Amino acid sequence: MSKSRHNMVAYLDPEGKITELKEITLWLREYRINKAITFSTPVYKSLIKEFGNSANVIEVDGYELIQGQVNQVNVNVSLDILNTVLELQDDPNAPYSVPTMRTHGCLLRMKCTGDIFSSQINEGELPMRYKFLLHVLIQCFSNRRAGYDMAGNDLLGLMVALVLNKPFSISKYIYANMKENMKRTGGRTTGNKF
Repeated sequence: MSKSRHNMVAYLDPEGKITELKEITLWLREYRINKAITFSTPVYKSLIKEFGNSANVIEVDGYELIQGQVNQVNVNVSLDILNTVLELQDDPNAPYSVPTMRTHGCLLRMKCTGDIFSSQINEGELPMRYKFLLHVLIQCFSNRRAGYDMAGNDLLGLMVALVLNKPFSISKYIYANMKENMKRTGGRTTGNKF
């Protein structure tokens, strides 16, 4: 139905057996991203490809959305739809990026051992609970096509916003990544949007 790395969901240890992750898994089970990281649904490659091949960004009544076709039926994806379906409780006025200095400062407070000024951080350079959090975010929110242990500045910004409980629109973040994927042509150097 789908590639093994697509539609990943997080295991949040509901019995609390992994003691060193007990606090972070409890927090994730109660936080607003819970459904987005734990809900599993079948993903059909053929339908995703059909949507992607026909998808365009359009404007309807001053509102932007991505519209594609699946089985000759228009399918619309908008910020509101993402926010509602994933139960993110996003503030529509919240940003979807975090200032670089705030990210660097938070990484220092997290005791990151890597180069915080680099364009990517390896999850292994963080203490266990933050490593786990970043791992979940990479698996569930990243649009990466290669290694699954590195996070770019945009995903690090999401992690920092969650940790600091700062306003952040996850639906805008996902939508922006969907639009970015639409620019991919499938070439060896540009990546594949599927």
